[in-house]
Amino acid sequence: MSLAESGYSSGDISLARLFAGERARAAESRLTVQDMANLVSVGGWPGLQSRTVDDALAALRGYLADIARTDLPRVDGVQREPERIKRVMHSLARYAATQVSARAIAADVGGSDEPIKHQTVLDYIDALSRVFVVEDLPAWSPALRSKSRLREAPKRHFVDPSLAVAALGARPERLVREVDTLGLLFESLVVRDLRIYAQAMDADVLHYHDNTGLEADAVVQCRDGRWGAFEVKLGLSAIDDAAEALLRLAARVDVDRHGAPAVLAVITGWGYGYRRPDGVSVIPIGALAP
Repeated sequence: MSLAESGYSSGDISLARLFAGERARAAESRLTVQDMANLVSVGGWPGLQSRTVDDALAALRGYLADIARTDLPRVDGVQREPERIKRVMHSLARYAATQVSARAIAADVGGSDEPIKHQTVLDYIDALSRVFVVEDLPAWSPALRSKSRLREAPKRHFVDPSLAVAALGARPERLVREVDTLGLLFESLVVRDLRIYAQAMDADVLHYHDNTGLEADAVVQCRDGRWGAFEVKLGLSAIDDAAEALLRLAARVDVDRHGAPAVLAVITGWGYGYRRPDGVSVIPIGALAP
């Protein structure tokens, strides 16, 4: 479930209405860093919403162990070492919400004593996607006005950030201390919710990254050609930089081919929802809905 479905979002800001031109406006979302650590740990699983965080994580770790032991062999009949599968999932969790390559994961998993081929990692990722554990975020490839080159590698995401937390063997207390890790898991939570909300609009969710380092954590592409770009920032201190990056992206895309963006927005962990004077919206995830 998304935060709107599990009751953690007020629903004051509708993604569909934003694309229709409605102005972002929401009362202050009072979710905290601790709340976010708990939300990414429990995830959106309906059966876990009434459990404690510790119980939910124990159930998720057991689920991943079952995936490694029994579920993956059922996908294609290939027998794989469960411990190696767990190490691949652990590595994917370490690099959640990044464009880490299969070669880098292979090096991380295998080490010097037990090398693993990058093609084997790709096979593992494919099998994990078929049992709905991971779901990569494809790259958006618009026509550009500039000579920038697009980077087409996908971003690595679990279908729910709680699976990454379980694969890491982490708990909310650790995530609160490791803010960078929490920020990446928060990005995965936002991507999860955007995928749910975009599905109701018959739209796709992708990401943008070019060779100059300009990126957008999520791009919602509608079938009718409308598009919107989103940066994800857990706290509020990086809003200005994120908004400036989104405006640069909007200036780089060929509007004759794709039109002007319907939405440019920074999605945050808390705070108010509003539209800035430069046209970029600020949306707390605790106010977003389909």
